[in-house]
Amino acid sequence: MQRIYDFFRRHPTWVDSFWAVVLLGVCAVWVVVDRGPSPETSAAAVLFSFALATVVALRRRAPERMLLLAIGTGLAQLALNVHTNPGDAAFVVIIYTCASNGARWSSRLALVAGLAAAPVSMLRWPPHNRDSTIWTTLIQTFFLAVIFALSWVVGDRLRTRRAYYAELEERNARLNREREAQSKAAVAAERARIARELHDVVAHNVSVMVVQADGAAYVLDAAPDQAKQALATISTTGRQALAEMRRLLGLLRAGDDAGGEYVPQPGVDQLGDLIDQVRGAGLPVRFEVAGDARPLSSGVELTAYRIVQEALTNVRKHGGDGASASVQLGFRDAALDLLIEDDGRGARHELYQQGGRDGLGQGLIGMRERIGMVGGTLDAGPRPGGGFRISAVLPLKPGR
Repeated sequence: MQRIYDFFRRHPTWVDSFWAVVLLGVCAVWVVVDRGPSPETSAAAVLFSFALATVVALRRRAPERMLLLAIGTGLAQLALNVHTNPGDAAFVVIIYTCASNGARWSSRLALVAGLAAAPVSMLRWPPHNRDSTIWTTLIQTFFLAVIFALSWVVGDRLRTRRAYYAELEERNARLNREREAQSKAAVAAERARIARELHDVVAHNVSVMVVQADGAAYVLDAAPDQAKQALATISTTGRQALAEMRRLLGLLRAGDDAGGEYVPQPGVDQLGDLIDQVRGAGLPVRFEVAGDARPLSSGVELTAYRIVQEALTNVRKHGGDGASASVQLGFRDAALDLLIEDDGRGARHELYQQGGRDGLGQGLIGMRERIGMVGGTLDAGPRPGGGFRISAVLPLKPGR
């Protein structure tokens, strides 16, 4: 049964054609029973029956044209004095169709034509019954007009309902598109965050390991003890990098049931260990803390640590031989100040201005993104006396 229903929904013209044939059969019976005042009138009635049957058959394929055909047929019916007949039911059908599916102008024209058809037909063919009075004629005209008006109201109501459902579907599609865009943006943000973490972890630890490996190779024969110490530093740094990578993998697998223990995110308290590691890699670093240290939010803690880590990594990369650095940490009531300076040769201008190519300069871009996430500010550039300077201000939440 559902298949038949679906078939008729896909082929509405077939359904309309069936009812047009039924209407044509009823009109044929009427023509045979009521022959009319003359053979010419009967012939006209047959033509009008075919015209009105065509209106019903093609009402959904061309509602505007079928409305004009119905109006033309009605006017010809008035002119040739063809009395009202069963075929006139096509007027009710086409009024409903234009109100529900046709253009707006055809809907308005159908309503006007339907309201005018009732009084015009009563004037053209008034009732001849003995009991008919002006009041009965008016009542018949009123009810006939109501039929046409109701067909238009039902069709217009269906049009409004379809428009409402179409709006709901469009809104739902729009919400789905927005939800998909938000999901993509969230994925992109998460990928950027993971990329920053990977850059900070890999760039810092691998640069330390490279420096120590170069130093160990240089003094391997002349000073085996220093080479052994360098190798120990490489081993320690590698374990730290591995622990950081495990922590990142733990973030990626946060929804898994496997669980596991991962290294917590580093913060300000771990800056001393970081600086000791950098000093052990051969870079002199002066570390100062001003103000009263206190617990900070996890976002500020991680941002401060990563900024210092990336800044010292850049000193090792771009500072040159004999460079030294200083790290100043200042606790204020509403902000945490960071100042990292070095006296090396500094980075090339394009690295901190545009981010460079092939991954060069991405550390400073990551700094700006991290600080932007906590609402802070960053100032990075060459020092007047040589070297490089990074100044950051991280706002603290009240009461922290």
